[in-house]
Amino acid sequence: MSTELGSRNGILIRIMTVEDYKQVKVFMGGNFYNGEPLCASSGEDVQKCYEKENDEYHISMIEQDTCLLAINENDGGRIVGLVLAGCQVPSDLEKHRKEAEEMEPNTWGRIAVFLSKIERKVNIFERYGVSKLLYSHITNVDASMRGKGLGARLAAALMEVGRSKGFPMMIAYCSSFYSARQKQALGMECIYEEAYADYKDANGKVVFRPPAPHTHLRIMVIKL
Repeated sequence: MSTELGSRNGILIRIMTVEDYKQVKVFMGGNFYNGEPLCASSGEDVQKCYEKENDEYHISMIEQDTCLLAINENDGGRIVGLVLAGCQVPSDLEKHRKEAEEMEPNTWGRIAVFLSKIERKVNIFERYGVSKLLYSHITNVDASMRGKGLGARLAAALMEVGRSKGFPMMIAYCSSFYSARQKQALGMECIYEEAYADYKDANGKVVFRPPAPHTHLRIMVIKL
C-alpha cells in the first residue's frame, strides 16, 4: 500500500512515520488536549499526565503503519490533522485493566479506568468473534480545518488501511458528540453508550463533566 493516501484541496493524507512524532506531539498539545471533551474540561494539563508512557504507546502504534497524517501542501507541509491507531487483541483487555488500576488518580488515569471498564463490559472480541481489530485511538483536526470534512477523510482513509492489513473490524471510543456523529455518517454503528452523568466515583460524585453536547461516551464499530 502506498504511504500517500490521497490529496484533495491541497491537503495530503499519508502514513505517519516515527520521524513525524516530534511535530505530532506539538500539534496534539495545541489541538487535542485542549479540545477533547474529557481532557479540556478537567482543568489539568493532561498532556503531562503519563507523558513518557503515552509517547511510548503512540510510537508503538506509528511503528505498525496504522497512523495517519494530514498535511497542508500549500503551507510548507504543516500538520492539519492526524489519526493514531493500532492493533488490539483479546489479551489487551486484561492488560488495560491492570495498567489502569496502577495509574495515579489524575485525569488520564481516570479516563483509563473508565475506558477499561467499558471495553470489558462490551468485550468486542467475544461479541463479534474476532481475534484482532483496528483501534482508532485519537483523531484530531486543526481548529482552522474543522467542519470541512477532514476528520471524515481521515477516518475513511484509516478504514482503507485496516482493510489492506486484513483487520476484520475497526472500533473507536468517541468521547465527543461530533466525532460519534461523523463516524456514524461513515457507516459506523454505535453499539454502546454511557452517559457521563451516570459514571460516578466511590463517593457518588460524577467523574467527568464535559460541556454539552458531549453527554455520552459512544463505542462505534464497523466491519471492514
